[in-house]
Amino acid sequence: MIKGGTGGGNTQSGLRFEARINIGEALTKIPGFEIKGHEVYKDGVKVAHLYSKHKLYTLLLAERKIDHRILSKKLLPDEAILVGDTLYIVEMKFQFVAGSVDEKLQTCDFKKRQYSKLFNESGIIVQYIYVLNDWFKKPEYKDVLEYVSEVGCHYFFNEIPLSFLKLQEP
Repeated sequence: MIKGGTGGGNTQSGLRFEARINIGEALTKIPGFEIKGHEVYKDGVKVAHLYSKHKLYTLLLAERKIDHRILSKKLLPDEAILVGDTLYIVEMKFQFVAGSVDEKLQTCDFKKRQYSKLFNESGIIVQYIYVLNDWFKKPEYKDVLEYVSEVGCHYFFNEIPLSFLKLQEP
């Protein structure tokens, strides 16, 4: 059931998430990483840019002169990190009781397509990622997690490997 996912592990090899920690906070817990504004530095070298919610529009789309109105509705990612020409859209889903998040997991294909449409002319490749807590390791999520993988989206449990984000050599 953990196809495409991970759990536990060493914070040296992955961004560890607890509750609502953001990517910037998770990165600063790893030696060698520093955040300045929305820029990510590793050992003093700029390696990525961070965007969340409206910052994706006010910073990245504005910089690239991309008109967001190509989409009928704005999408606001929990987090986004641009590494090279790949934009990782990161949605964090932490559940402790059954609820609406169950069905939200099934929307990844549509959202990835929308983000890809938004960045189509820019040369930016979109990857869509869920960071899930252990609640989603239950057997009743097997089918939806298989679907997430089948449609080209990704999920991880509690952390994202730095190698997946191309922030550390695999």
